[in-house]
Amino acid sequence: MVREVTLKGMTWSDPRGYDPVVAAAAEFFRMHPGVRITWDKRSLQGFESTPIDELAATYDLMVIDHPHVGAVVLDGCLLPIDLHADAESLLRLEGETVGKSFASYRLDGHQWALPIDAATQVQAIRPDLQPAPVQRWDQVMEAARDGAVLWPLRPPHVLMGFYTLSANLGDPCAVTKGPLISRKTGFAVLQALQAMAELVDPACRTMDPIAALNALAYSPRHRIIPLTYLYAPYALEGYRPNRIAFHDIPAIGIGGPIGSALGGTGIAISARTTEPALCTRFAIWLASAEVQRGLYSANNGQPGNARAWGDPAVNAAVGNAYANTRLTHEAAWLRPRHKGYMAFQEEGSQIVLDAITGRTSHATALDALDQRFIESFPE
Repeated sequence: MVREVTLKGMTWSDPRGYDPVVAAAAEFFRMHPGVRITWDKRSLQGFESTPIDELAATYDLMVIDHPHVGAVVLDGCLLPIDLHADAESLLRLEGETVGKSFASYRLDGHQWALPIDAATQVQAIRPDLQPAPVQRWDQVMEAARDGAVLWPLRPPHVLMGFYTLSANLGDPCAVTKGPLISRKTGFAVLQALQAMAELVDPACRTMDPIAALNALAYSPRHRIIPLTYLYAPYALEGYRPNRIAFHDIPAIGIGGPIGSALGGTGIAISARTTEPALCTRFAIWLASAEVQRGLYSANNGQPGNARAWGDPAVNAAVGNAYANTRLTHEAAWLRPRHKGYMAFQEEGSQIVLDAITGRTSHATALDALDQRFIESFPE
């Protein structure tokens, strides 16, 4: 007799977040008759801000991002993947990760999620208007003076740009308690960001990466987004009226495309689930190279597995978006993950936005960033 089980999952509403897990649930049901996984979805803004403990009270499986992990550890709302996963499977997935994706979900000796989607800030261009990517930040400024640049400034993405430029200059922001950034680098980054903010359309202040990429895809004159999270489906033919190509970030420092603020998502399991072993089996399967370069990529998914990223067929479908941004991803910077960080991310984003749009001085902003960052750590 087939055992009937229904698991509830929560993901985010973009096709990149929703379509591949729905397709995976259907295939898992075919492989395991009686095991149904239903998926709900929330907005990108909700995905970035909703506390995990709220979701864990309702769902068995959750797609999360890594800055929540510190709160997860102290709140005890997620099941450590390693409690029911075999060590060999975890070691294999760690070896197949893109950059720090696997490590971003490991804290306090446990693995709290498995990477299923790798992303960091990259460069997006319209290849019909901009045949080749730019290499340096001064080239971005030149294009901005021509009115050709879009840039998602809606929090938290304005703070992600601050992080990326800081790390690219070779002086990354702190991840432990103390001042967030050195004064010299902080001033340099705010000056660079303000110079750009004064040249782009004020509408950028309300744009997240999805809105900016949609605007780029439809625009007759914009041709570059210098820093935006990779959304590989926009590189598919026919996904939007004009295809977008993705490349390594333009450098403001001397080390090349390093230090981009890591994003991406992982599959996590609620500590309250009544099916921990089954959820773990699904999570490992979903993160596997076989699924990631197969049905996951074929259903608007953006894989987190390096074997998918290196697959010629997977790359061909998205204009080599993975190959062309691989260096940026491998050299990405890992954000703080302590409990209290998410509140700082919200406050810090507004502080940076106020500084680069002339509402407050750069000195005042840097003082506030340091103070809020230090206060964000538990006593």
